[in-house]
Amino acid sequence: MSSAQQMVSRLGFILAVAGAAVGLGNIWRFPYMAGEHGGSVFLLFYLLFVFLLGVPAMAAEILIGRAGRATPATSLRQLASTYGGSRRWSWVAGVGMLAAAMVLSFYSVVSGWGGYYFIESLKGSLNGLNSQGLGQFFDTFLGNPLLLIVFNTVFLIMTLTVNGRPVAKGLEKLNYLLMPLLYGLLILLVFYASHLPGFQQALNYLFSPSWEQISGQVLVEAMGHAFFTLAVGACCLMAYGAYMPGKQSIPKAISVVVLLDLLVSILTGIAIFSVVFSNGVDPSSGPGLMFITLPGALNAMPMGDIVLPVFFCLFIIATWTSSINLAEPLVASTARYFSLSRSKASFAVGCVIWLLGLIPVFSFNEWKDIHVAGHGLFDLWTGVATNILLPLTGFLVLVFVGWVLPKTAVMEQLGSAEDSIKSHYWMILFRYGAPGMVLIIGIAGLITT
Repeated sequence: MSSAQQMVSRLGFILAVAGAAVGLGNIWRFPYMAGEHGGSVFLLFYLLFVFLLGVPAMAAEILIGRAGRATPATSLRQLASTYGGSRRWSWVAGVGMLAAAMVLSFYSVVSGWGGYYFIESLKGSLNGLNSQGLGQFFDTFLGNPLLLIVFNTVFLIMTLTVNGRPVAKGLEKLNYLLMPLLYGLLILLVFYASHLPGFQQALNYLFSPSWEQISGQVLVEAMGHAFFTLAVGACCLMAYGAYMPGKQSIPKAISVVVLLDLLVSILTGIAIFSVVFSNGVDPSSGPGLMFITLPGALNAMPMGDIVLPVFFCLFIIATWTSSINLAEPLVASTARYFSLSRSKASFAVGCVIWLLGLIPVFSFNEWKDIHVAGHGLFDLWTGVATNILLPLTGFLVLVFVGWVLPKTAVMEQLGSAEDSIKSHYWMILFRYGAPGMVLIIGIAGLITT
């Protein structure tokens, strides 16, 4: 990979990785997961696993990409050959690509929901509806496959048009624009929430631990969410590692990204739970929290008709940047493997993702009665991708860094002396700590999927 394909700045790399991490996991999944699993207790263990599991898994992917300076599969194959490992390690990238394709296929569908709700909230279609009316509105929308396909298609076009351009002109420039806008909107929403009667209750819910809520399920769910929200296991971080400036510190860059990612989750949680508690609504509303509970609560709030479109604008920005960054390894690998331009590779990837997206689309209407092992198609599709394939890829990447690459090569990329305390800490996490936790996620995923 030529130097021209590297990010032109250290900030560009950080914003790209932050864009990959910040998305559905922060805006949609974190609030309802926290609501279902005790609020503060879930947040506490989520933070713990982010640093014990997420940080080493991110570091492992990025350092492989930077050491190889190529697509994920090529980097793994070249590094394995250089250090006496099997060239079949490149197959790990294949698992990651499959995971990325499956995740992007349902990611774009759910993101399309946000686009539809943004338009409808601007039109005022949601104003005045109670929870029952909003539930019917949501069900009617999901029951219309044509409407779901239209918004999924629009979102995919938005995403892959950016991926079709050179990295520095497309992905990086958009991240420079959208990431600051995302944080600006979040700050405005929290400022609004701070004037609501449920603001203090939201803070207590998120930051005053209720230890009686601790359970094995909370631990596993918090661990899995930490893995999912940091974009680990889909090889996109490996792709960005190849673009990373050579003198940039991997640990420092990851620290900034993790803090940015956590900030989005926490600020979103404060804003949403402030609205929910101000209206006396149960926070454990599940996946419908964003599309049913929140609009219903805002309908009873001052300026709710203005705040609701802002929420869905925030939702679209977060999922758009994340989808672009998630698609990057797919586009880069397709372009290299088939000797295509980025624009043609992006179009090809878009067609495949669109076809795969028909599965989650039809799972809500035409195929809603189809169940496999007690699971609907949407739950099965998302479960296989997030609970099995992502942890499997992450586990193998950690094993590769911890046991195939020599310690000298790993520490060279991390900028640590081989015999330092930091180096011992990193190697313990790479070899034992993080793989052990990923294994737990994978086993839990097999049991529940």
